[in-house]
Amino acid sequence: MSESTVKAETAARLRDSPRKHSHLLLRLGPGLITGAADDDPSGIATYSQVGAQFGMGMLWTMLFSFPLMAAMQEICGRLGRITGAGIAENLRKNYPKPVLYGLVSLFCAANIFNLGADVTAMGAAAQLVFGGSLNVYVLVFGLLSLYLVVYVPYKKYVHYLKWLTLALFAYVATAFVVHVPWKMALRSTVIPSVTWTADYWMALVAVLGTTISPYLFFWQTSEEAEDVRLKRDESPLKTRPEQALPEFRRISLDTWVGMGFSNLVAFFIILTTAVTLHVASAGKAIETAAEAAKALQPLAGHFAFLLFALGIIGTGLLAIPVLAGSAAYAVAEAFRWRASLECRPRQAPKFYAVLAAATIIGIALNFLGMNPIRALYWSAVINGVVAVPLMVMLMIMSANTAIVKEFSLPVYLRIVGWAATVVMLLASLAFIASSIRGLF
Repeated sequence: MSESTVKAETAARLRDSPRKHSHLLLRLGPGLITGAADDDPSGIATYSQVGAQFGMGMLWTMLFSFPLMAAMQEICGRLGRITGAGIAENLRKNYPKPVLYGLVSLFCAANIFNLGADVTAMGAAAQLVFGGSLNVYVLVFGLLSLYLVVYVPYKKYVHYLKWLTLALFAYVATAFVVHVPWKMALRSTVIPSVTWTADYWMALVAVLGTTISPYLFFWQTSEEAEDVRLKRDESPLKTRPEQALPEFRRISLDTWVGMGFSNLVAFFIILTTAVTLHVASAGKAIETAAEAAKALQPLAGHFAFLLFALGIIGTGLLAIPVLAGSAAYAVAEAFRWRASLECRPRQAPKFYAVLAAATIIGIALNFLGMNPIRALYWSAVINGVVAVPLMVMLMIMSANTAIVKEFSLPVYLRIVGWAATVVMLLASLAFIASSIRGLF
């Protein structure tokens, strides 16, 4: 099909459906939800840690990582929309099984650990606000999340839960209540400050790992593919190329808005803990969930403290289905099982069995005595290391014409996508090198 024909058909489609495209903002979906889920308890803990430990020294990572994470998520969204399949299904169809099973195994291990750390942090936040037993809260939140994601259609479920992420704006508001040296903050945002220590490089890998996370790759790709399956008037772009132009525009807008929201919240979390907890703790690391939440209380009052603590619970309720669901999608696609959160359990029993197993194992990790904040921090480090081989395969798949047909990546996505991959690799190698150096 010639380029002129594609443009003509696209123009006709736009004329025939003005209502659909005049409300483009209302169609924001996978990218926006993915961005909200990125600020899960793991992200909150990691950003709080680096703010408390390094002050404003890592504010630059939010500006630096924004185009990298947005580009990678856009690449994922395009892959799902072009092929009508998730990452694992594309790997299964086009690459050797060891590559598929190796990546899916690493991904699931990181996801389960992340899920366990998230649900533990939710329990700790609830204990902080209401008192009571941490283990009871962990069981309640974990089993409640599992019940809701199994028996309530996810699109309906997330419609309500996504509003809970607004609680994170407590940090944004607090930044304008406490004394912030804005000139220093601006300078720290645009001028990187790097220290060659194992702690610094571990923190950098953790920030990148919680910002550019493997579960976000799998989730957005699978959700784009699922939208194709659920909407009768849409097909994979490789079979209906005339749909490409408006869909690529939607994916780009959806993704950059979602990732922008995510990084804005993360920036203010680092900034607020830098000007409160960093000063109070003299640069020491946060050891409990209470310390992270109470960073707001002395200067912003009890309401902001409650809002932040409840925000951990709200974002956890949003993130757990994404973590467990993305693992279930990956395994189901790898073994050619039916996979959809819109299906009832009896329609996709193996998919839901994996989802339930991931959640239950994550809950069980709490009883190993994990410190909630340290567990969340290490989950971000693990995600950062696991992301590298996955990002390499995403870039290779997006350049494979057998997979994407004529829809190869635009030049800017190729450049930024590979740059993001190299940055993650170098940060991981630097962390490993500095750790080894620290042993001698």
